[in-house]
Amino acid sequence: MALKVAIVGLPNVGKSTLFNALTKTAAAQAANYPFCTIEPNTGDVAVPEPRLDVLATIAGSKEIIPARITFVDIAGLVRGASKGEGLGNQFLANIRDCDAVAFVARCFVDDDITHVENRIDPISDLEIIETELMLADLESLEKRVVNVEKRAKGGDKEAQTTLRLINMALTPLRAGKPARVVEVDKEDQKAWHMLQLLTSLPALYVANVDEASADKGNELSNLVAQRAAADNAKAVVISAKIDSELAVLDAEEQAEFLESMGLEEPGLNRLIREAYALLGLQTYFTVGPKEARAWTIPIGATGPQAAGVIHTDFEKGFIRAETIAYADFVALKGEQAAKEAGKMRAEGKNYVVKDGDVMHFLFS
Repeated sequence: MALKVAIVGLPNVGKSTLFNALTKTAAAQAANYPFCTIEPNTGDVAVPEPRLDVLATIAGSKEIIPARITFVDIAGLVRGASKGEGLGNQFLANIRDCDAVAFVARCFVDDDITHVENRIDPISDLEIIETELMLADLESLEKRVVNVEKRAKGGDKEAQTTLRLINMALTPLRAGKPARVVEVDKEDQKAWHMLQLLTSLPALYVANVDEASADKGNELSNLVAQRAAADNAKAVVISAKIDSELAVLDAEEQAEFLESMGLEEPGLNRLIREAYALLGLQTYFTVGPKEARAWTIPIGATGPQAAGVIHTDFEKGFIRAETIAYADFVALKGEQAAKEAGKMRAEGKNYVVKDGDVMHFLFS
């Protein structure tokens, strides 16, 4: 699955520093002035998965291939972005191509780094960005609604569905709430996504704190967590500065650095896992002497759907899946022993894949 998360926020909140750390590159120019990111930078990041290393060791796999998630560094948005301020229209369009949005809020004080609003208030930062996205959605829907109404009155059933969903979205947007608060029936999901609403995307609030607050956060990040809880969203605390320093170290140096800071893992690991969970995703594995690989699927995916992530022909010709639970594979030290112990199961088309399943597919 190709998954994309947009990193958005006001200028100088640490977005590009975060992106640099995520991709372990200096591709995004992290500079102390607005709009230093003119084009959206894109980077693929491995999803942290310690189980994959365990499986590869047991199977003697020559190559380890983790699941990946793409992050897009969107240039700093400002008040008025929905009307084109700060090249806003261009950057808002870049968000529409993503599956989720990570809102970065500045939760640190540093007089050497300017703030476009000349104050440190993460909740206000989040509200400015959310408001601009809502205004962009309102403008988009209100431009479309007249034409859709005409087609709906003419008996076009697709237009009637679209009009109903547009009105469902307009109600909260006109009340100052994002479209993600709308509960959409399963059968309407495809048409809902076709509306391409910025505020219907799942949201993750990222509280970017100072180095001393990286482990437990601070008063500012607590405000962000409270806002996320009220908005039924997820929140994560990171120090982009620490993670950008970790990004250039090898594994041993990283471990020493984390220990010295009193941290168990990089904040980016938490961020990636939260983004993964936000999108309702899970992992299954294929393991052999050639490679151990993690595959991304939606929670609730069936055996054929999981097979289709590898290749569409696998889904079309699916016969059955040979499945071993991760715990059994590890406890019995591999596929053959698990098979001999009766822990390998033959699962059919209706099998709902569980997180951590080790699978082989048979197809015609």
